[in-house]
Amino acid sequence: MLPLHYQSATQLARAIREGRVGARELLELFLERVDRVNPAINAVIQQDREGARARADAADAARRRGEPMGPLHGVPMTIKESYDFTGMPSTWGIPEMRGNIATSDALAVQRLAAAGANVFGKTNVPIRLADFQSYNEIYGTTGNPWDPQRIAGGSSGGSAAALAAGLTGLEMGSDIGGSIRNPAHFCGVFGHKPTWGLVPPRGHALGGVLTPSDISVIGPLGRSAEDLECALRAVAGPDLLESGGMKVELAPLDEAVSQLRVAVWKTDPLCPSSRDVVARVEAVAAALAAQGAQVDEAARPEFSAEHSHETFSALLSAAMAARLPDADFAAAVARAEAAAPDDLSSGAMQARWQTLRVRDWTRINEARTKIRWAWQRFFQRFDVLVTPIMPTSAFPHDHRPFGQREVIVDGRAHPYFMQTFWAGLAGVAHLPATVVPAGRCAEGLPIGVQLIGPAYGDLRTIQLAQRLEAMGFAFVPPPTID
Repeated sequence: MLPLHYQSATQLARAIREGRVGARELLELFLERVDRVNPAINAVIQQDREGARARADAADAARRRGEPMGPLHGVPMTIKESYDFTGMPSTWGIPEMRGNIATSDALAVQRLAAAGANVFGKTNVPIRLADFQSYNEIYGTTGNPWDPQRIAGGSSGGSAAALAAGLTGLEMGSDIGGSIRNPAHFCGVFGHKPTWGLVPPRGHALGGVLTPSDISVIGPLGRSAEDLECALRAVAGPDLLESGGMKVELAPLDEAVSQLRVAVWKTDPLCPSSRDVVARVEAVAAALAAQGAQVDEAARPEFSAEHSHETFSALLSAAMAARLPDADFAAAVARAEAAAPDDLSSGAMQARWQTLRVRDWTRINEARTKIRWAWQRFFQRFDVLVTPIMPTSAFPHDHRPFGQREVIVDGRAHPYFMQTFWAGLAGVAHLPATVVPAGRCAEGLPIGVQLIGPAYGDLRTIQLAQRLEAMGFAFVPPPTID
């Protein structure tokens, strides 16, 4: 069995319930590891040690009294820096937001606390949560526990790195363009992007904004797929505005693997996958086929990859533009107005998307709705779609301006932001997607595989991840972090 600091949150909760370890003892174990291991990767960037110690002592006292314990009773965990947590700054990596101190906890943090979790710190992000790499002027750069010279992913890069390094028991991240899924892939942990709207994001927004952002969701990362289910059950469900007439009843994966219809999309001209990534997608597909699943590598939804990606890119740009400072947005307006009508360059298109009029956004949203219906028909024929989440394993840090960056796939250079393609398939259509550690590349770095399911099929993709975990697609500690 793995050491305590590498065990899953559900295993740790079980150990606390059974009296094999105390909540305070477990917290001190993680704090000692943060002191010793975190400096090399810079994943945990804020801590509330005294508050966490008091909560751990209270959890131990409650256990001794025999009081009912939640599913995460006493488990130490961290959260992404972008969540509100009373007394701590929520900056989103923006230097001007250093003094933004939360006066209340995000709803998801409240729900995790009600389940017994003990939040003791926050983890690093890129500025405005808008990069595949997690670095900013306030907290510095987060390295990958498998190789600190390489990225941990973004924007929940600190989240995945802290889990992989054994610095925390559980994590909560957020995802608009793969920000839970790509860090899980790069660091070799599990991550789940919920169906849009399933988990209320109140308290995960700057400036007290209450309107949920298009595409963006919040969700868990863990060292096991069981942790994803436990955390999702804790945080899912309507917020107060909807709770008077809505409730959540997610369908489980009741079928045997032999009954599943599995579609596989392992590479695409818009975002070519490396040989190593293709091999791990094929390994997952082969494992399911070996247990009798029907596997189809040719099946696709009834839309083109280009149409889906352009629709996603437009809506993503529009949603992210809401986070821009006024001066930056004004500059985008100027670029859009200055571009010639026949200028279809990436810069001109992004400026147009960032500054869409409501009429134009509505037309693109209608295209998105048609894509969602195409997915609905697709999932009448298939239970899950297995895809990459990123085209390569973790690459070296690159802090040059976005326009100067490239991604190298099997020796060939490609545009940096083509990497949103695989995340966008599920993102634009509001679908759930779970990332499973699927093995390692030739260089020994982790590779994750994405399981996309139908809307509100969150438990089905997570429980399929649990089946795959039992087949050996599981978390493995980084060999050199200690």
